[in-house]
Amino acid sequence: MRIFELLTGHWQPVIFYAFAAVALIQVFYYLFFFLRLALYKEKAVNNPRTHAVSVVICARDEADNLMKNLPGVLVQHYKTTHEVIVVNDNSYDESKYLLEELQKSFRQLRVVELTQEAKMIPGKKFPLGVGIKSAKHEILLLTDADCVPATENWIENMQSVYNDETEIVIGYGAFHKKPGFFNKLVRWEAFHSALQYFSYALARIPYMGVGRNLSYKRSVFFRHKGFASINHTASGDDDLFINMAATKKNCKININPNSFTLSEGARTWKQWRKQKQRHYTTGRYYKGKHKFLLGLYSLSHFLFYPAFVAALIFYKWEWALAVFGCRFIIQATVIYITSKRLNEKDLFPFFFIFDVWMFIYYLVFAPALFKKPAPTWK
Repeated sequence: MRIFELLTGHWQPVIFYAFAAVALIQVFYYLFFFLRLALYKEKAVNNPRTHAVSVVICARDEADNLMKNLPGVLVQHYKTTHEVIVVNDNSYDESKYLLEELQKSFRQLRVVELTQEAKMIPGKKFPLGVGIKSAKHEILLLTDADCVPATENWIENMQSVYNDETEIVIGYGAFHKKPGFFNKLVRWEAFHSALQYFSYALARIPYMGVGRNLSYKRSVFFRHKGFASINHTASGDDDLFINMAATKKNCKININPNSFTLSEGARTWKQWRKQKQRHYTTGRYYKGKHKFLLGLYSLSHFLFYPAFVAALIFYKWEWALAVFGCRFIIQATVIYITSKRLNEKDLFPFFFIFDVWMFIYYLVFAPALFKKPAPTWK
């Protein structure tokens, strides 16, 4: 009873202490996790080995994207044996004829035509599984039909990270830079997500990758029985599979600009919201330690600004500003360095606006964690 009286009698300090605790959690994530990405240095490899590579792309009614982006994959500067497999998944557009024409000019292009839907397996896991099973080589490199390599050295650079222990390489799937604030907002979310999954991987707690730019060994796929354990979800062919297969020893990241892919970001709020909701429906299936770490970060991020305003109003404003300033300096430093490394430095001048926006972002997308995923991948 006395504790309750003390708390209610001195509630202003409680608000400040709560704000300080939330800020401390945020600082911990920036210094323990995200700073790893800012300070990360790729180890120089003497006499790097080259591996035979199978690039796998799934497409459904994506003739326009294939026409625009597939040549960027086919003209890669990679002299070692490789193949590009396109799984044409029940397309009704001109994809079949476009791919047939491209095959005449590019011998490394192989096409797998699917003419029947897989029952009870939503999403693109079935066509992707077919493509992987059709692959001739151990190193798989996955991307999407709406993605194009940022350079002609994408295959070379992604496969160069492999050594005897490495089984998974997580790459960066960026979005094209377009005029307008909405494009920056979409790119900020992708950057913010990459900041987390790259940093966690460097902390030897890998939890996801993105299908726009992801590589792993074919033997890993078969060792985990493909997507059998996650076939009930429409999404998850990238993040859930990595969540299941990645360990502290077998996973590496690649943030060399030559390894990036680029794709068109969502152009409307409705399209972007649909994409993000589909992605977040898989979050409930992450391992417990990943859900805890991601949840604690998101919760502290969500509470930070309301707690700051409350501490500013109801307690000593100079103390609240001091705590805010410490977190801001640490955050700005890490964001500045990492945004340069991921070629997103034009986002840095807006990072404070985007950081405040994340409060609304969590309100909008958190309910997706509890929704049933959509049954299709297109």
